Amino acid sequence: MTETIRTVALAGATLTTGLVAGLFFAFTCAVMPGLAATDGRTLVGTMQSINRRILNGWFLGAFLGAPLLLAVAAAAHLDRGGPVLVWTVAALACYLVTVGVTARLNVPLNERLEAAGPVDQIADLAGVRAWFEAAWVRGNLVRTLSSVAAFACLVAALLARRG
Repeated sequence: MTETIRTVALAGATLTTGLVAGLFFAFTCAVMPGLAATDGRTLVGTMQSINRRILNGWFLGAFLGAPLLLAVAAAAHLDRGGPVLVWTVAALACYLVTVGVTARLNVPLNERLEAAGPVDQIADLAGVRAWFEAAWVRGNLVRTLSSVAAFACLVAALLARRG
């Protein structure tokens, strides 16, 4: 049973971390560069819409499930020690950076963007875009890198299990 828990937790952590890393990577490589090429109305309105809709079971299950599964995977490997535990703890540390940046930077920016009001009622779209876009993109780049690093650590942990 313990081996099953180890396997399921590590596989689940890898899957959920990979999904989150992929989402943030897509924003870094396609969504935000695409929106950067548009006007303020399009960027602000689109981001408001995305921010309202991303809070769903699919996203929250992966985003919040990943650190839970990472912690379970690390705890399940405590008695064994070795490289699997080291890689899993490293993945957890990287993922906690992702959570921290999201909670302390991207979510407050999203909330402030929503508080600016409906896009057709914002008098200074250029000003709203100015304080939102660059900061949000920087934060997303950090959480992209940290979540991809967490995913890479989990791939290393899976490979170490085979060895």
